[in-house]
Amino acid sequence: MAELDDKVAIVIGAGSSGPGLGNGKATAICFAREGATVVCADRSLEAAEETVAIIRGEGFDATAVALDATDEGQIAGLVAATVRDHGRIDVLDNNVGITMMGGVTATTVEDWDTVMRVNLTTAMLAMKHVIPVMADAGGGSIINISSTASLGWAGVPYASYYASKAALNMLTRTTAAEHAHAGVRVNAILPGMMKTPMVGGNASLAAHYSGGDVEEMWAKRARQIPMGFMGEGWDVGNAAVFLASDRARYVTGLELVVDGGLTLGWAGSEAITARA
Repeated sequence: MAELDDKVAIVIGAGSSGPGLGNGKATAICFAREGATVVCADRSLEAAEETVAIIRGEGFDATAVALDATDEGQIAGLVAATVRDHGRIDVLDNNVGITMMGGVTATTVEDWDTVMRVNLTTAMLAMKHVIPVMADAGGGSIINISSTASLGWAGVPYASYYASKAALNMLTRTTAAEHAHAGVRVNAILPGMMKTPMVGGNASLAAHYSGGDVEEMWAKRARQIPMGFMGEGWDVGNAAVFLASDRARYVTGLELVVDGGLTLGWAGSEAITARA
């Protein structure tokens, strides 16, 4: 049997922000390959449909949904429609996130609120509406995608990103504790240096690293990692499969670091001053 046979999974942020494979897109594909029926939700219906086309092209089951994950009404509608169409929700993967450059002295209140709403409030809203469904069915698995930036200074001035991801870790732990008795497991994945469309399309980050040269940014980021290369969406997807599966039935409140050794503390001075 595949790891997720007969499970119904929602992936919020299942599209990629540009050409290539982001964490949510890879996770949706990994879930489907392991037997899950996947609801691929994304703010861009076209991006969600692209993911679904890959999944169906491999002979697996998925549907695409347009979703503004900051809108509670749309979240509630997604949950209700999934229960109506599939009878239950076994897995929720919250993979929505943005970065905005700026330390506390350079961040506007508007940018701060936007990052918090996208990186933190979306996960709260999805869990708010999915947990009762899971609890009524005897349990389920929720996976929140955080970041190693939640653990400390990463050399890049984006105060709102640090704060939102650190808050997501705490929200994950406390929600896990609150709902463990109902069989609802809540865990976080903390990716490190990832080579994804979102990172490659971040002009401010590329400017910080390499004066805007994306290829040089990739090279600098790879040099910061003890294993010598950046992670891909598949690395996050494979970790999510474990946390979604029954093999992780005794795992909750975990912050699973997926970073090639970046946070071990021996990546060299360049990592301390420039990692993202």
